[in-house]
Amino acid sequence: MKNSTFLSSRSTAGTSGWPQKCWEMNLQTRSICDVYSFGVILWELCTLQQPWGGMNPMQVVGAVGFQHRRLDIPENMDPAIADIITKCWQIDPNLRPSFAEIMAALKPLQKPITSSHAPKPPAARGPVKGQPSRNLEDRTSEQG
Repeated sequence: MKNSTFLSSRSTAGTSGWPQKCWEMNLQTRSICDVYSFGVILWELCTLQQPWGGMNPMQVVGAVGFQHRRLDIPENMDPAIADIITKCWQIDPNLRPSFAEIMAALKPLQKPITSSHAPKPPAARGPVKGQPSRNLEDRTSEQG
């Protein structure tokens, strides 16, 4: 999902659906904002909804940055995923997990693809094992 609205001013820049007060932080703490945004993206993937639908960019900035509002987490969401999202959205940025901690929490949730829609491996492009290779001359002489 793409949010095409981009905010820009002297003090802020970014896409409004995933705002945080990152413009006030130095580069060392910038990943804290990335963690918040990752939580929003994870919410977006799980709900298949655009965050803050129906709000204009400035309303989103006010709701998140100043009122400390968060998106609603559906009751039917996997509790482990909901926990990760909630931790990513901690109001105190220092309480948010690192990406290493997020990956450690996501790892046990990884499932193998078993769907019939899974991509199939490409067809073999050489001689079939156990059968002699036939070159173009062999095939041409058979046809002629």
